[in-house]
Amino acid sequence: MVALLFELLLASFLLLSFPSIDLAAPTDSGKRALERAAGLLKAGDADGALAAVNKTLEANQSAEAYYLLGQIYFKGKKKPAEAVEALTHAIKLKPAYPEALNDLAEVYLAQGKSTEAEQTLKRAIEIDPKHEDSYLDLARLYEGRRDIPAAMAAYKQLLAVDPTQPDSLFGLAMLYERQGENKAARDTLARLTKAHPKHADAWYQAGRLAERSNDLLEAAYAYRQAIAAKPDLVDAHYNLGFIFRSQGKPAEAEREFLEVIRYRPEYAEAHMNLGVIYTSMNRLEEAEQEYQRAVELKPEYTEAHYNLGVFYELHRKDLPKALAQYHKYRNLGGRDDRVERIVGMSGR
Repeated sequence: MVALLFELLLASFLLLSFPSIDLAAPTDSGKRALERAAGLLKAGDADGALAAVNKTLEANQSAEAYYLLGQIYFKGKKKPAEAVEALTHAIKLKPAYPEALNDLAEVYLAQGKSTEAEQTLKRAIEIDPKHEDSYLDLARLYEGRRDIPAAMAAYKQLLAVDPTQPDSLFGLAMLYERQGENKAARDTLARLTKAHPKHADAWYQAGRLAERSNDLLEAAYAYRQAIAAKPDLVDAHYNLGFIFRSQGKPAEAEREFLEVIRYRPEYAEAHMNLGVIYTSMNRLEEAEQEYQRAVELKPEYTEAHYNLGVFYELHRKDLPKALAQYHKYRNLGGRDDRVERIVGMSGR
């Protein structure tokens, strides 16, 4: 009886002295080991990361360790089946784990399992109604299916949680544009640029839509804002240069096309436009060089051959060179009544 009472007292003491341990959570040393493993994965050492995580799992089978193991298998080792197994185990240990669910959905998509991915993303959102990545991935999944209403609904659900979420506003604006709802697209982009004034892509798309509506002042303003946010945004420089050219502002247009070439020397269209600008400024040597560079970079560039032909005909008075360019223009499918007459009259 005394022995039994002693055993009961000892058991009570042990229960009071040693609280239960959550096996799904890593210890402090385990966390440090996982951080090291994550660093190895980021540095491109998937094998080192895998070895480090497996060593951690020998000591403590935490959900976080299995989550990282799934990332290593998917992103580092390119083994989606093993990634699914590891992420599923992480979720089994920690059912309310939206990050693991989100990554599991990504693996399912890579495997072509769209339905499983959709269900997994919805489960992540149920667990955490503010989990932005899952809303965004769900919207993009629907975009991939060309289910535009469902994609728009997913973006709007995220905006109900965070009205200024930039990726959602941008994605929604692009869908409005695809649907032909340009006003809604422009309004959505305006919301985005107001909340995030340095969002270069939003300013660029706003410029495109304004230009399409022939609102060139607004388009030029938007392109300048895009360039201010991202100076190497080549297409914004190009479009702004084209607007300046159409407005009869050759110096401003030249500046923008030179910026295009500075960032992307192989941009044939920029060279061709510089040729047009230099011709209008009577800088004929530079104009010829730019036209020639355009057709060198892009031999099938019909418009550049035409413009170079006109240049040789009218500014160099060199009909043989002009005819050579006109023939290339016609062989590429170009058609122009004046060119037809000149080629016909030459008998060549």
